[in-house]
Amino acid sequence: MESLPEPVRVVQLPDGTHAYLPTADVPTPTATPGPVVQHIHHAPPDHTIQRLALGTGVGAGAVTAGVYFGPLLVGVLTAIAANLAILALLAAVCSWGVVTVVKAVGGRPSGRN
Repeated sequence: MESLPEPVRVVQLPDGTHAYLPTADVPTPTATPGPVVQHIHHAPPDHTIQRLALGTGVGAGAVTAGVYFGPLLVGVLTAIAANLAILALLAAVCSWGVVTVVKAVGGRPSGRN
């Protein structure tokens, strides 16, 4: 990259004409920049977790994890609850069947003491 020539700058002189100047001869601006106006907008209320994650400096990874794994976690917990409900129903039916068979096979006619 050292073999390339310096880029030529086009500047506008105070009299309004344009001139080509080498980079070393370009005048530096003397005016200070104006104040920076920053508008702060609030997120909608359903983005609370994302707003907290961004506000604490955690970053986009936490936001992505909240957006992706939140619904995934709800789905997994729902599936676990459905499986437990089916197992509870199966246990109740099996225990009723065992009690019914034991009463039918038992030596006493009424099934009581």
